Amino acid sequence: MSDAEPLPAEDSENSTTAVAADARRSVALIVGVAATVAFVILRFVVALGGHHPLALDIWWNDLMFDTLSDAGLATAWVPAVVGGTIGMIVIGTLLVLLFLWRRRRWDAANVAIAIVVVVAIGAPMAAIIARSRPPGSLAESVATSFPSGHTAVATTVALTLGLLLRRWYVWVAGAAWVILMMWSRTYLHAHWLSDVVAGMLEGVAVATIVWCAVEAYRDRRAARR
Repeated sequence: MSDAEPLPAEDSENSTTAVAADARRSVALIVGVAATVAFVILRFVVALGGHHPLALDIWWNDLMFDTLSDAGLATAWVPAVVGGTIGMIVIGTLLVLLFLWRRRRWDAANVAIAIVVVVAIGAPMAAIIARSRPPGSLAESVATSFPSGHTAVATTVALTLGLLLRRWYVWVAGAAWVILMMWSRTYLHAHWLSDVVAGMLEGVAVATIVWCAVEAYRDRRAARR
């Protein structure tokens, strides 16, 4: 006979939950590291090209010019405004307050930290790199094109909510929002295609790594208690 005694049902359930949580965290961390590496590689590629648009950037920008329409512009301005500075301050504040109201203070902290971190990384980087935007930009014209801040914040919020809420429709809505934002920024000629890809990678890296860090700290505090 084995000397090991079977775990009580409650302990067994908690152990299974802990294993599942660790698996999610491991996957998220791998994705975050991969996104970081991909971002760094893209940054070097852009730098080696003298911060000029890549061949794919020019092709996509020309395609956006060829498909301009009043309906397209009206659609593109929606995520541009909603995902702008004021819009994201309002959305971020509402999300934090909603999680606090639901007594999910760790999730509220996760959202707040992720948004602050992605802006703190992306905004100074864009100013330092100072990559020129596509000619004829219909939105911003300041040389802060790489990476796309709109896309980075949109990705961070969407991915963070997906990790926290764990609902398939949250993931689908989040992916749709990020794709719409990437299209919007290039349709308005505010960014090159590589700018929005870089913003997406930045958002993935920040969202996953911040989530892993907050969850790990949360578990450590619970263990101490």
